[in-house]
Amino acid sequence: MTFTHAMQRAAQAFEAVGAIVLVVGFVLSMVAAARAWRKSRRSADGYLALRRCFGGALLLGLEVLVAADLIRTVAVAPTLDNVGVLGLIVLIRTFLSFSLEVELEGVAPWRRALANSAGSVRRAATRAAGSQPPPPAGD
Repeated sequence: MTFTHAMQRAAQAFEAVGAIVLVVGFVLSMVAAARAWRKSRRSADGYLALRRCFGGALLLGLEVLVAADLIRTVAVAPTLDNVGVLGLIVLIRTFLSFSLEVELEGVAPWRRALANSAGSVRRAATRAAGSQPPPPAGD
């Protein structure tokens, strides 16, 4: 077995794992949505649970599929055309991942990070000064 053949198999394995993540994520999302709906009897709760769970599965699936594309392009066929196609695929999938994350979290990642880090810095500073901070609102 050659290196190229082994990397082709590895890329196929990553693609299979990505597809499995999407299918299993969808099934688990449906189960979570049914449980949320049954618990509250509100369709909005079921919808939100489905959206949140499946959105996370989509994000994970996209990450795994990007890894498959990277392996295939870099290790199997590293031509300039393939690298260009890979760049376009990564750009599209990155945009999709970013859009999904903003949609699921309701805030841009850098804003969420700033809010979390500012709260962490404030808590650390007050602990270092010897006083206990008030409990954080979102933690």
